[in-house]
Amino acid sequence: MEHIRIIFAKEVMDSLRDRRTMAAALFYPLLGPLLLALLFTVIGRTVSTQAVKSLPLPVIGAENAPTLIQFLQQNSAYILPAPADPEADVRAGNHDVVLIIPKDYGKAFSAGYPATVQLVMDESRQSASVSIRRAKEMLESYSRQIGALRLLARGVHPGVTTALAIEEADLATPQSQGARFINILPYFVVFSVFVGGMYLAIDTTAGERERGSLEPLLINPAARSEMVLGKLSATLVFTVIAVIETLLGFYVMLNILPTEAFGVKISLGIDAILIIFLLAIPMMLLAASLQMIVATFTRSYKEAGNYLGFMSFVPALPGMFLSFVPFKIKLWTMLIPIFGQQLIINQVMRGEAFDQLYALISAAVTLVAGVLLTIVAVRLFERERILFAK
Repeated sequence: MEHIRIIFAKEVMDSLRDRRTMAAALFYPLLGPLLLALLFTVIGRTVSTQAVKSLPLPVIGAENAPTLIQFLQQNSAYILPAPADPEADVRAGNHDVVLIIPKDYGKAFSAGYPATVQLVMDESRQSASVSIRRAKEMLESYSRQIGALRLLARGVHPGVTTALAIEEADLATPQSQGARFINILPYFVVFSVFVGGMYLAIDTTAGERERGSLEPLLINPAARSEMVLGKLSATLVFTVIAVIETLLGFYVMLNILPTEAFGVKISLGIDAILIIFLLAIPMMLLAASLQMIVATFTRSYKEAGNYLGFMSFVPALPGMFLSFVPFKIKLWTMLIPIFGQQLIINQVMRGEAFDQLYALISAAVTLVAGVLLTIVAVRLFERERILFAK
């Protein structure tokens, strides 16, 4: 243990002296919280602003439906002069939506038939989504109101047209409703696991060999296994710091940002933070040992950085897909290292109860994989070929 402690202290001190590398290692774990803060701030302000202010609505043929125009104005619509080319106007982004009322609108409306109106819009533009939704809701509200009045005028109760009265029992909690905005969190947790100690893993293997300091270290009386465990322990320390930094960043962001702008209240409790951290511990060992193995096969520090930089995205990709594709948790998914923890972390973020047995199985599988990779790293260090570039 004394040899391991000395090697551990040596590697940590060497890393702390490299200020640029340390700054990069501490900055990358904050990418997730910063991106989430930017997303909520920009979209939240856009949604809240557009939902409150009057809706600018250019109308072609406003004189054909004075009652409809009056209704729109009473519901916070600001009627604008009609553009010459509504499609080009919307395509250019000058207006979000344009309403066209044809000349035969009044004839069909007076006859009691559905009167056709046209909305010119581009739903692929995210910035126009609020205005489009508000315009549709206004027209649908006017249609329901006129339809009910027509039935009453004929002595028919409006409820006759409603065959079913649907009562919704929504089991979604405010946390699970908001989770669709933060389903990407498992991706950044795994990303931090693989980035936090990556630079130290490279420096203690490919970096030392490139500088020529690995050979003097290996001729010391310490066993090769002690060398690996010392270097691995130092890598794990920085990995733990990175994961804690990421989780605390998400905790601060989700508890101080005005998420009510989205119509939900998103929060992340200390208990959830602790559970996610415990789930990430086996992933840390697997990531650190895998990084050491890959770095021993590279020719230089730069080459190791290229390989491990790309590798950090691969295990995190399932977390990215989880934010877009629904996935049902089954036992076999817990047998895939790292993937099982991402599924459980997703449940924790949604505020749902998770199967503790599944969590233990996924943690055990990843932990065993990490131990096996550590043994492989020890075997590689026992070979003299580690001193030479492959």
